[in-house]
Amino acid sequence: MTDRKQEHIDLAFKTQLDAVFKDNRFYYEPMLRAHPVELKKEFLFLGKTMGAPLWISSMTGGTEKAGLINRNLAKMCKEFGLGMGLGSCRKLLDNKDHWDDFDLRDEIGDQPFYANLGVAQIEELLALKRVDKIKRLVSELRTDGLVIHVNPLQEWFQPEGDRFKKSPVYTISELLEKVNFPIIVKEVGQGMGIESLRQLLQLPLEAVEFAAFGGTNFAKVESLRAREGIQSYEPFTKVGHTGEEMVAFVNRIISEGKDIVCKQIIISGGVKNFLDGYYLIETCNLLSIYGHGVNFLKYATKGYDELKKYVEGQILGLRIAEAYLKVRNSE
Repeated sequence: MTDRKQEHIDLAFKTQLDAVFKDNRFYYEPMLRAHPVELKKEFLFLGKTMGAPLWISSMTGGTEKAGLINRNLAKMCKEFGLGMGLGSCRKLLDNKDHWDDFDLRDEIGDQPFYANLGVAQIEELLALKRVDKIKRLVSELRTDGLVIHVNPLQEWFQPEGDRFKKSPVYTISELLEKVNFPIIVKEVGQGMGIESLRQLLQLPLEAVEFAAFGGTNFAKVESLRAREGIQSYEPFTKVGHTGEEMVAFVNRIISEGKDIVCKQIIISGGVKNFLDGYYLIETCNLLSIYGHGVNFLKYATKGYDELKKYVEGQILGLRIAEAYLKVRNSE
């Protein structure tokens, strides 16, 4: 104890903070709760039981390390009660060379688990009358449904990118009429404005994922890898909407009294830590969880033990926030 007290004295001089660094999103209420005991706190989302409001946003597959990374992530979902969206499964539609990278149902157990295709592929398969290929993908991977990623700027920047012939909301609506499995729709790092959200929330989707501005920006990724002549589009990489903006959009749509059919939100993009996640799900007026992509990827590449430590820290931080922080209303 003497050593610990001396450390406190030594460190006190190094930890003086100016009030400008204070996080003004919360009231700190230290008197009202005991310390949390359990990491898991079960609730229903996407029709399944989850242990924490954390989602692994769609990332990777089909590369040398992708299989190991995805298996680590799936195992972690099962242990902590989280949910997961796969990276793009496009290559599996006609070729099973990388099937094992995506075939994770045994590892993830009964946790929420979704396949992933781009809206460009959905549009093409609908035009070819090959919806059976989408159904087969979802069925054979034993996923709960499908994430559709919508990425017009990324596709435009890619030299090899696809071109949409119809609006994404039209394509999504057409697919909803032809399948009976749950569908989640997400952007890929720039978020979406209020009119796009308004259209999506009126569809019978299982959830909308923000993939907001502030996380991995795939328009920026494609701009950086683009050949000469494409760099002129770089200003578009600064366009988008943050998670906080999009929560405000959702709340405004609800306040308008519109018919909201989709009532679940995955808040991702720029969510750096548990305090960001806690703040956003507490301020969203629809049932919501928050997602990470790159943060999970970073630790999953280091091995399961490192990933587990990271996730335990994130969930414990969230539980402490729930016990002692109350989100401030606009003042």
